[in-house]
Amino acid sequence: MLTTTSPEYDDARYGFQRRDPHRPEVIFPVTNATEVEEAVRYAIDHDKRIAVQASGHGLTRGIDGGVLIATGAFNHVTVDPGKKTAWIEAGATWRNVLAATAPYGLAPLSGSSPGVGAIPYTLGGGLGLMARRFGYAADHVRRIEIVTMDGVRRDAEADLFWATRGGGGNFGVVTGIEVDLFDVPTLYGGSLYFDLAEHPPVPEVWSEWTRSVPEEVTSAIAILPIPDIPQVPAPVRGKYIAQIQLAILGGNGEELIKPLRAIGEPALDTVGELPYVDSGQIFAEPERPDSYSSRNALVSDLDALATVPKPAPGAPMRVIGIRHLGGALAREPEVPNAVGHRDAAYSLMVLGEPEAQQTILEPWKASTVGRFLNFSYAPLTADEVADGYDPGDYERLTELRRRYDPDRRLHVNHQL
Repeated sequence: MLTTTSPEYDDARYGFQRRDPHRPEVIFPVTNATEVEEAVRYAIDHDKRIAVQASGHGLTRGIDGGVLIATGAFNHVTVDPGKKTAWIEAGATWRNVLAATAPYGLAPLSGSSPGVGAIPYTLGGGLGLMARRFGYAADHVRRIEIVTMDGVRRDAEADLFWATRGGGGNFGVVTGIEVDLFDVPTLYGGSLYFDLAEHPPVPEVWSEWTRSVPEEVTSAIAILPIPDIPQVPAPVRGKYIAQIQLAILGGNGEELIKPLRAIGEPALDTVGELPYVDSGQIFAEPERPDSYSSRNALVSDLDALATVPKPAPGAPMRVIGIRHLGGALAREPEVPNAVGHRDAAYSLMVLGEPEAQQTILEPWKASTVGRFLNFSYAPLTADEVADGYDPGDYERLTELRRRYDPDRRLHVNHQL
């Protein structure tokens, strides 16, 4: 156990998101499930609130006082190649999982950033690189081990199993999950970086292209100004870029992206066959901890695409990210879960200053059907959290939160 005077205190409390870090009274840097139970019982005995941190990517607001359970060293991954499953411990990142599964030619339903904690990502639904083909990561969870707020470790069953797959960390401290793996040793993917000053129609071309692609294609587009700094590749340095991000299964990837290549010569092209273990190269997201904020909308169409800001001198640093949904994401899983708004066609995220988020999202209100909480990196109101779920599911989830955490001891990113 660490206290505020421990030399390791700051290293243990900081995660990837630095905007509002945790400031706990004590930290339990756990390495196994028994230590998680001990930490929860300590919090109960001392009437303290509890926060849990793996990689810290999705942190919205840090805990003040109370207990932080730091799971980063509790990160082993066990693969069963015969069953095509993996057992993932609480603090494992997708990088840990990819390293464990790659030798067997198997792939998890991981996300765009390998550094993200695999379990919190999955508990929030998990929108990954093969999502249109296989669905949400939460759709392929076989077992969840959890320490509930009575200090007891148990397998999540019935209502609790339903709620934790999509309902986030509102019901206890998850110590491990068993997930399905897929026979995907390689995929066709990468990014096409277009200078929007030279190729203004890129977002519209991508939008039209998504209307007809098969489920084997999962793609996204990010629109952002690239800093004019030496660390950035020269072809995109200082430019306002549309980055089309591609993950394609099957052997006809190059044929499928011909309409995108017809746009013209990209400033940078990283598309090709790559081992799934290297799939983090597709989005090529920053790996340095930072301070950031974002808001998300799930939308039914891209009719407001023309309102996206155009290149302008001195434009502030903001990222507009749109991900294509549909396919398997629109279908209910074999074992139902709490993931909502499966009718959404696209996910829209705006990362940047809060005022810009509101301004950019305003024209999309008419097509907004909900929100994806995993891409909402800021504190939300109760009504905004409710927007993350189908109405009946939200009522059921809040009742289960009262049952499993009656004292509201858990400090989570998006409180039910």
